[in-house]
Amino acid sequence: MMKKHLAISALAGWVLLVIGFMVLARTLDLEIFFVLWLIGILIIVELVSDHAATPRYLRSQRLVIASGVILFGVIVARKILEILSK
Repeated sequence: MMKKHLAISALAGWVLLVIGFMVLARTLDLEIFFVLWLIGILIIVELVSDHAATPRYLRSQRLVIASGVILFGVIVARKILEILSK
């Protein structure tokens, strides 16, 4: 249970740090925020996960990560199409 709370705290800190830097830079972009959130959650889940046994909350977290990776692919495809259309 300690790892679960540590992971939530780390992710919340990461998101607040990203939002803070985005506000300071005056560039509130949802795509950049999403990509940085995805990087943070991937790193945190990898650090918290135990390879011998996977707790239930990490299994559901991996579903969130999988949907995030799919959405990341859509963002990248849109950016590529935007570049090619110029």
